[in-house]
Amino acid sequence: MVEQAGGAGGISEEEAAQYDRQIRLWGLEAQRRLRASRVLLVGMKGLGAEVAKNLILAGVKGLTMLDHQQVSKEDTRAQFLIPVGSVGRNRAEASLERAQNLNPMVEVRADPENIESKAEDFFAQFDAVCLTCCSRCVMVKVDQICHEKGIKFFTGDVFGYYGYMFANLGAHEFVEEKTKVSKASQGVEDGPETKKAKLESAETTMVKKRAMFCQLKEALAVDWHSEKAKAALKRTAPDYFLLQGSVPAGSTPQQLLLLRRRQGERGGGVPRSPLSWALPAAGVPTESSLLGCASFPARAGLALRGCRCPSSQSLCQSEGE
Repeated sequence: MVEQAGGAGGISEEEAAQYDRQIRLWGLEAQRRLRASRVLLVGMKGLGAEVAKNLILAGVKGLTMLDHQQVSKEDTRAQFLIPVGSVGRNRAEASLERAQNLNPMVEVRADPENIESKAEDFFAQFDAVCLTCCSRCVMVKVDQICHEKGIKFFTGDVFGYYGYMFANLGAHEFVEEKTKVSKASQGVEDGPETKKAKLESAETTMVKKRAMFCQLKEALAVDWHSEKAKAALKRTAPDYFLLQGSVPAGSTPQQLLLLRRRQGERGGGVPRSPLSWALPAAGVPTESSLLGCASFPARAGLALRGCRCPSSQSLCQSEGE
């Protein structure tokens, strides 16, 4: 059931036809919420292009692609929204035409400015912010702004075979389907047939839940000396430690995790120095910073650049400075 175009919060007949398959998947109400959402996407390299494509096809109200960098030769091979012959153009502006053609019903804009030059009020116009290709200090700063303004925050990046993502949805409410557990009556046989009958006649109920997401600075500031953290270490992905400390170039995640454990046993904790790590798949012995302070081209070479953040040099200054 749809409303005519222009109805308050309704889905037009054209939109219902366009998004028919996904409406069947997640429902009309979810599609309405998508239709009313404005998203800021920062960083239009390979990962940014994929995120932009998915958001535009899903049918958000508006998408702003922000990137102050110019198109390189590597971008033309790894970023499908950039047409041939765009080397030297702004990445966001070069991606605009193909991005808009994916779905004319979505307002797609390109912003060629640097995210570091944006005032806090700039982010208030968006319902969600997604960062890629950003330094650690920028991610922490924008996450703090979004947390204070009640904006959903996502960040992530990909480096060869490795990648990471983080989400801060604030106070997030959701519904979970639970199976009602029936208590066995006294004197009733509890054999296999009885259990099968209970399973077949099981009823389900919808339970409303609420989850509180932490901020990025909190997720990166875990005290590994605490008993709770030590217990969680076995369940922690080794790649988490790629966001922390300095390690030798060419180290595997397993070696990195072992190094962190040994440092913890010696009481050293997790150092705050910049991460120096080269991807084994790249086959390059040069060290570089993984957390956005280094640019990883599609080929083997590594280009180093510092994020130049005076407020937190110890967190985000790259080895190339």
